[in-house]
Amino acid sequence: MLSAPPALIAVVGPIEPPLLAAWVRHYRWMGIERFLIAFHFPDHVPDTQRHELHSVCRELGIIPNGTSAGPWHEHTNTQLRDALRHRAGPGWHLLADADEFQQYPAPLNKVIVQAEKSGNRVVGGLMLDRVAASGRINGWRPEGGLDLAYPLGGHLTHRLLHGDPRKIVLARHDATVSSGNHRSADHRPDADHICAVHHFKWRSGVLDDLRRRVQHFASGTWQEHTPAVREEASRLLTHVARHGGVINTSDPRFAFRRVSLDRMPSSWPSEARSIFTTWRPHAHRSQD
Repeated sequence: MLSAPPALIAVVGPIEPPLLAAWVRHYRWMGIERFLIAFHFPDHVPDTQRHELHSVCRELGIIPNGTSAGPWHEHTNTQLRDALRHRAGPGWHLLADADEFQQYPAPLNKVIVQAEKSGNRVVGGLMLDRVAASGRINGWRPEGGLDLAYPLGGHLTHRLLHGDPRKIVLARHDATVSSGNHRSADHRPDADHICAVHHFKWRSGVLDDLRRRVQHFASGTWQEHTPAVREEASRLLTHVARHGGVINTSDPRFAFRRVSLDRMPSSWPSEARSIFTTWRPHAHRSQD
């Protein structure tokens, strides 16, 4: 007997409303029926943007499970996410940030059945960073779609930022998940069945967000557990400054190539397994 579709759990910040609409459509196409969303808005976000995001939710038939405002401490997302997971109750939970579009090698219900047959209580994913062909940090037009605006996919998060590219994308309700959905203390995903997490973070406005993050964490306005998040943001800002305001898509370390939400890269299983099983936290050294 097939399990019920997982509940989608997400803490959503001040993204552009068309991205939220595209994100909901993507997961509904995958079979998601329950969306448990909490909004959190830092103080700089204008009321108009907050209202637009709530309007998009209403138009899509989704009632947010809460809205809060104020500093985005490192623990904020985790606390809000775990409250949503508690509300979701027993079963499987799909965990996705609003700029993450997951792509599975099989229909979602079959992925869950396979995990249950194997005794796995979590399913893993790996970030595939999406960028513009030019490397510019630009905007996108909803009518053209994300694939057209950001056709390249590569490994920017861990090979430049030295961030953890691993994700827990599906988890049983009783499986604990770390901050950022990067790992589970008690359960290890099957490295032979890793989801591609298309990461559409590198859009217009992200550089201002990163500068704000560095400033607020460094000053203590936003509380951090370690300097890792701030250092990752600084590495991206340093890289872009060195390359004339763009991401250097020709750097072979990042392995950028054309990808699509419609078809998983043919090399993905072996590529993802290699990265997932060998990634280790970064040892401090010079940036870029």
